[in-house]
Amino acid sequence: MSESRAPVRRTDDTSKSRTPVREAAPVRPVAHSARVWNYWCGGRDNYEVDERVGDEVAALFPVIRDVARANRAFLGRAVRFLAGECGVRQFLDLGTGLPTGDNTHEVAQRVAPDARIVYVDNDPTVLMYARALLTGTDAGATDYLDADVREPDALVERAAETLDLGRPVAVLMLGVLNFVQDTEEARSIVRRVMAALPSGSHLALSHPTADLALGGEGQISAMAYWNEHARPPIRARDRAATASLFEGLELLEPGLVSCSAWRPLSQAPAVVPQFGAVAVKP
Repeated sequence: MSESRAPVRRTDDTSKSRTPVREAAPVRPVAHSARVWNYWCGGRDNYEVDERVGDEVAALFPVIRDVARANRAFLGRAVRFLAGECGVRQFLDLGTGLPTGDNTHEVAQRVAPDARIVYVDNDPTVLMYARALLTGTDAGATDYLDADVREPDALVERAAETLDLGRPVAVLMLGVLNFVQDTEEARSIVRRVMAALPSGSHLALSHPTADLALGGEGQISAMAYWNEHARPPIRARDRAATASLFEGLELLEPGLVSCSAWRPLSQAPAVVPQFGAVAVKP
């Protein structure tokens, strides 16, 4: 990005009646969650500032890259479980983030080619890459909504243009409610989304924690640095607060655990300080 330059004064007569105007300083990019998360997952859709902040956070909290990858792997396992064992054919992915490998529609439509997926995010960077999310099988459907999770009623109404809300829907909220600072507001978002869906709908949710049992004590200083240098601000929640997000839903086995330990593919997965769980609406 070029430097700001001082204005050039004209030496002809017409310049005498004009007030020189200073050029606006260039806008410096600020690290953003979608791009930094992409960097931690090994992606390339990020700026130098995202790498710099990502590296600083990783220096304070070295397992953050493991958390990012474990969260992504949890997405794949949860979607395969929902499309396979649970027979879900509709997915509402809130807080999509930048597309990487094995996006929700790719995983779901491998299991069920007729699956319908709606992605939702309000990040301008994600919107730039939305076209990459709008591919899928001819039998199914994919769509992308530029909407805010803090306006759940409006986004559900728009999602109904692609999804049949009279049939079960799997809602994905992976690493998104940690950007909602107030816990009661976060609970309200979940309640309002799930209230619009029928019995048999599911919620897959992940959330960072500072719980000592999961090795999350390092999250505190890392999140403080993040909140000073990146956007949007983030917070951790303990087990009780995270469990409260599932109010009115039935947690499926193995319950609320480290996302890496939710139906793992290996016998002894490395535990990361990120809760993960899947629940069903009775």
